[in-house]
Order: sequence, then structure tokens, then C-alpha cells
Amino acid sequence: MVKAWGILVCVLIIALDISAGILGFQAEVKQNKVKHQLRLWVFECRDPNQDAFKLGMAAAALLVAAHVLANFLGGCDGIICSQRENQNKAPPSRQLTILCLIFTWIILAVGLSMLVIGAMSNHKRRATCGFTHHHLLSVGGILCFVHGLFSVAYYVSATAGAPI
Repeated sequence: MVKAWGILVCVLIIALDISAGILGFQAEVKQNKVKHQLRLWVFECRDPNQDAFKLGMAAAALLVAAHVLANFLGGCDGIICSQRENQNKAPPSRQLTILCLIFTWIILAVGLSMLVIGAMSNHKRRATCGFTHHHLLSVGGILCFVHGLFSVAYYVSATAGAPI
């Protein structure tokens, strides 16, 4: 039963991250369909797209949900609260768990900021002029896929040695 629960959690984490990545790509497509009024190198004037905003924010919410699920069910409190001086002497599985946890937080920070910045550039009600925010939503979508891999690796390594 415990094994089935672990598989279900891994599938749920992957499903959330894949959904977030797909929504990020769809938001990028919607954003690229907007009429550009003026484009000069990295400066442009264009109309915002509400669909791109909604898809980008939904992708960000799914990314956060996957991260919260992986961290709470993976038991991040036992890793953070462990003694610091014993971290260098920790077994390789414990070091892998800590490394995956650090990577998931870094990927979350970068991916979430890219998705939110890309979505917020489509939030305005009127045409705006400024620096281009090209490919932020699609790169954020790619980072959602990478986040899924590290989150599952973290969950599996964190729960592998846990007592039943």
C-alpha cells in the first residue's frame, strides 16, 4: 500500500509539472499572436493578451502546487532540521536528497519568476511600450519539466529510507 501511495504521489507531481509546462508554452503562443505596434531591437510596443496572462498565472500556480506537494510529502522538515556538522558525513542517499531539494528550490525560484514576469507583461489593459519579454513563458515552461524531474528524485530519495 505504501508503494502504491508513493507511485501515486510521483505521478501527481509529474502531472502537475507537465501541465504547468504545457500551459507555459500555450501562454507563449497566445502572447506571440498579439499585434506589435512598434518593434526596435529590444524595445517594443504591443497590445497585451489576457489569455496569455491567465495561462501564465495558471502555470505558475501549478508549479507552486507541485513544489508544495513534493516538499510536504517528501518530509523536508527532517532534512532541514538535521545537524549541520553531520552533513559532510551523511550517506550518499542523504546527500542526493539534499542536492535535489536545493535544485528544486532554485528551479522553482527561476521558473516561477519567469512565468510571473511573462504573465504580468500581458496583464495591462492597454498597449504598453518597454523591453521585450520574449520567451520568458516558454523557458518557464521548460523549467516546469525540469522541476518535475528533480521533485520526483527528491521525493523518492527522501522517502526511500523512511520507516514504514
